[in-house]
Amino acid sequence: MTNHYYSRNQSIESKPLYWDYRFRDHIFQFKTDQGVFSKKEVDFGSRMLIEKFALPTIDGPILDVGCGYGPIGLALAKVFPNRTVHMVDINKRALHLAKENANLNQITNVEIYESDRFEQVKTRDFAAIVTNPPIRAGKRIVHDIFSESYQYLQRKGALWAVIQKKQGAPSAQKKLKSVFQHVKVVQRSKGYYVLKAEKF
Repeated sequence: MTNHYYSRNQSIESKPLYWDYRFRDHIFQFKTDQGVFSKKEVDFGSRMLIEKFALPTIDGPILDVGCGYGPIGLALAKVFPNRTVHMVDINKRALHLAKENANLNQITNVEIYESDRFEQVKTRDFAAIVTNPPIRAGKRIVHDIFSESYQYLQRKGALWAVIQKKQGAPSAQKKLKSVFQHVKVVQRSKGYYVLKAEKF
């Protein structure tokens, strides 16, 4: 069976890697492994999303859908210590790493748990949802994340997503505009789009 970063279980041999990265004036230590997305460095799209994300004016937690080993969710939890960040993924190895990375970086304002998209997410009052969606899992799954996000956001909340033009950014914009009241491109760089979709 082929292993993908969006598979629940990883049979590929474990070969952990350790490295440091700086986001928004904080230095993070990361442990990664085979069978997770972007194991050697934080990918360009995730870095863009972290740097451009703006905290909503409304109170409430943040949700990272498809958190992987945790760079986006943990970075936001560190930068915004008064917010709880929920981090979900289907990949059990990635979730284990995310929990280890939370401990490595002494980040406690997170809740990390297994969920296929929103299946196990019980909270429905998120102020913001962030995602670097699993493009290789297919367009239907990516668009499901966009559609379902609306139901889990408070009014005045926003979904932030990053996606490459060649991997479907134009169709992602179209999908988001069919669900949300306001959608804008926050930044474009090197073929990546950071999209913000607001619920009014």
